[in-house]
Amino acid sequence: MVSNHTAVAVYGASGHTGAFVIAELLRRGLPVVAVGRDVSRVPAGVPARLAAIDDAAALERAFAGCAVVINCAGPFLDTAPPVVEAALRAGCAYIDVTAEQASALSTFERYDERARAAGVAIIPAAGFYGGLADLLASALVGDQPVDDMTVAIALDHWWPTKGTRQTGERNRVPRVVVEHGRLVPMAMPAPKTAWTFDAPHGVQDMEQMPFSEIITISRHLHVRNLRAYLNAASLSEIRDAATPQPVAIDTQGRSAQKFVIEVVARDREGTRRAVAHGQDIYAVTAPLVVEAAARLLDSSFNRSGALTLGQAFDAHDFLRAFGPEHLTFALHAI
Repeated sequence: MVSNHTAVAVYGASGHTGAFVIAELLRRGLPVVAVGRDVSRVPAGVPARLAAIDDAAALERAFAGCAVVINCAGPFLDTAPPVVEAALRAGCAYIDVTAEQASALSTFERYDERARAAGVAIIPAAGFYGGLADLLASALVGDQPVDDMTVAIALDHWWPTKGTRQTGERNRVPRVVVEHGRLVPMAMPAPKTAWTFDAPHGVQDMEQMPFSEIITISRHLHVRNLRAYLNAASLSEIRDAATPQPVAIDTQGRSAQKFVIEVVARDREGTRRAVAHGQDIYAVTAPLVVEAAARLLDSSFNRSGALTLGQAFDAHDFLRAFGPEHLTFALHAI
C-alpha cells in the first residue's frame, strides 16, 4: 500500500522514455510531477522539480507529496540506488525500467527488507526488458515448476537512444543465465541459434543476450534452466555507432520499429508458448509502468517489498489491460 498521496513522480522526465511515460500518465488522467536535472523539455502545465542524481536532499524534496516514483533515467547502476533511497525517505513506491541485470538484482537484494518495513512496493525492471517477459512467463506457468524456459526477442530494427548508448558503455558487468536453478555467468562466446517467429519476423538468426528478464523471472518462478536470445540483425545495428536514434512516425511519437517477444516453457507436461507483438520497445514501456503505477495507487493494493510485475500483480489481468494499440499477446500449447 502506498501513501494517501496520488501524484506520480517521473525521474528522467526529459529523456526519451520519460517523455513517453509522462504522456501516458497524462492520457490516463493521473497527476504527474516531472523530476530531473533538466526539465526544460517537460510539457507545458506539468509541474516540474529540479533534482540532480547526486543531490539526495533535492531528490527527497522532489518526491515529497508523491505516491509513486518512476525512474526512467539510466544507467540504472548509477541512478537506482539514490532514487530508491530518496523514494523510501519520501514514503513512495518505486518503479524503474532497467534492462541492466546487475542493477535489477542489486535492487531486489538491497531493498526488499526495507521496502517491507516501510510498507511500499519496489519494482525494478518493469519495462520492455525485464517486465514484459516476466508477465508473459508468469501468465504461462504460474507457480508450476518448469525444466527449461527460453525468452526470444526479435526487433526489425534497433535504433538506440542516447541513454541506451550510455548504458551500454557503463554496463560492463558479465551477463548471467539460470542453470540448474542458479544464476551463473553466460557462456562465452555467446551461443547462437535460429528461431522461427510468426510473421512478419519469420526465421531469425539469434544470439544469446540476456537482459533483466533473467533476474525478474528467476526471482519468483521455479525455472531450472533459463536463457534469453535476441535476433542478430538488431544486435548488429546497436553495435554500429552509425545507427541513428529512433525517429517518430506517428502522433504518439513512436518509431516504426516492430517487436515480437516469445517465452517458451518446457516440462514433463509438454511445451507452452506466450507471445506478444507491438511497436517501439521504448514506447511500450510507458503503458507497462503506468499500469503498474495506477495499480499501486489503488487502495486495495496491499503488497510490499521488492517485487517483479508478475509477483506484484495478476499477470493475466495485467496483460489484458492493454489495448491492441499498445500490445497484443497470446498463450499457446504446442
